[in-house]
Amino acid sequence: MFKDKKLTTASGLPVPSDQASLTTGAKEGYTLLADAHLTEKLAHFNRERIPERVVHAKGAGAHGVFEVTNDLSAYCCADFLSTIGKQTEVFVRFSTVGGERGSADSERDPRGFAVRFYTEEGNYDLVGNNTPVFFIRDAIKFPDFIHTQKRNPQTNLKDADMFWDFLSLTPESMHQVTILFSDRGTPLDFRHMNGYGSHTFMWYNSKKEYVWVKYHFKTDQKNKTMDAQMAEAMKAKDSDHATRDLFDAIERGDYPIWSVYVQIMTSKQAKDYPFDPFDVTKVWYQSDYPLIPLGKMTLNKNPENYFEETEQVAFAPSNLVRGIGWSPDKLLQGRLFAYHDAHLYRLGTNHQQIPINMSKHKAKTYQRDGSMSIGGNQGKEPNYWPNSIEGQPKPDASFSPPQIEVQAILARHERPSEDIDFIQPGELYRRVMNEQDKEHLINNIASHLINAKHKIQMRQCALFYKTDKDYGSRIAKALALDLDEVKRLSLLSQEERVNETS
Repeated sequence: MFKDKKLTTASGLPVPSDQASLTTGAKEGYTLLADAHLTEKLAHFNRERIPERVVHAKGAGAHGVFEVTNDLSAYCCADFLSTIGKQTEVFVRFSTVGGERGSADSERDPRGFAVRFYTEEGNYDLVGNNTPVFFIRDAIKFPDFIHTQKRNPQTNLKDADMFWDFLSLTPESMHQVTILFSDRGTPLDFRHMNGYGSHTFMWYNSKKEYVWVKYHFKTDQKNKTMDAQMAEAMKAKDSDHATRDLFDAIERGDYPIWSVYVQIMTSKQAKDYPFDPFDVTKVWYQSDYPLIPLGKMTLNKNPENYFEETEQVAFAPSNLVRGIGWSPDKLLQGRLFAYHDAHLYRLGTNHQQIPINMSKHKAKTYQRDGSMSIGGNQGKEPNYWPNSIEGQPKPDASFSPPQIEVQAILARHERPSEDIDFIQPGELYRRVMNEQDKEHLINNIASHLINAKHKIQMRQCALFYKTDKDYGSRIAKALALDLDEVKRLSLLSQEERVNETS
């Protein structure tokens, strides 16, 4: 690329000097506006930063390969899953969710786990997290939720009142809150954490028979976390420790590997399952739907340029290939719009033409023009459909997903909190966590919740008590709250509880 060693401007014009501006004198004098190299450098410098992502702002990425190890083609006709041993290039971006670009890698926060498969049929993006559930189940709540995780509009500081006020008014968040404030909320680094598609997706075969699936990426390096004290110490020692660890491991040839599994549920099983299988605040019990091996993902190459690749990669859950579709998950359906729209804002209408976002399968569209269109703008080819010009691309009905019958009542269906929302987080606390896990969870919550107003503490603690009596009692004790009042509030409906604590 740089065989000719002459320095040039962005237009390719040779630069005579890069250490002195064009001025009227050697020591004193005036700088000339005619110095096009100077003005180009300054103008470009002013524009080097594109808007950071509203969420997942800080991240690290790497290239790699996914290899199929188990034939599940009976369920899915996606070409990249068609045969054992088939390999597909991937790019993976890990991130913290709520923090800004300069935040610490060890913050208590969910971690983004986004995987792009460069398949022969187009890009397939699986945009997940390191947790199998999320805080909310309807996309309309997402902007408000993220606002509460960011900064107070007056003080520009993190605000415990905002944080816990929203969560205590959104009981469906209890499962994710319990995971977040356990040690799983502070993974050791990106290599030692699991990833999940979180949402439910459709798989269908060539006969248009479909099933529902959930994805699990299990780290072969073993899942490792930090407790609160370790995370705080790491923040002071190296705020970029996870980014550094991933880069250094790949650089020395210690390639991180994840074993990829799926859970599979039939449409009939979905109708009969005691939990809504499309509710992203719930998991499918592995005792009901065991993990089925699918493949191995290995990261083996660092980006050559962080901005060009990791910062400009534009994942979108709407990028689906033949054989894979979306489900009746309300949060997922909102994300189908929101991610692509975010990229239009950050990177421009032709962001798919950036090399890291280009499909290995050459795109053929009737979309033209717009900012930063490159590669010939498809030349003299027509920009409309239908047309009768020989050799032009046309839709292929065989790529349509299966038809699903829907009986609909068009309305804004608010879904009130139900006792079922507290079952899974309660089981996580009672059955999965050992005593040390519980102790860390209680301490982590109490040290954060203590900064919120008393009424918010009472409302949130009642939800913990409703989840599990021991869980709520220990937090009430840690915050010196009236346990009898916490118990009383836990027995009220959510509406009554909110009225009494407002």
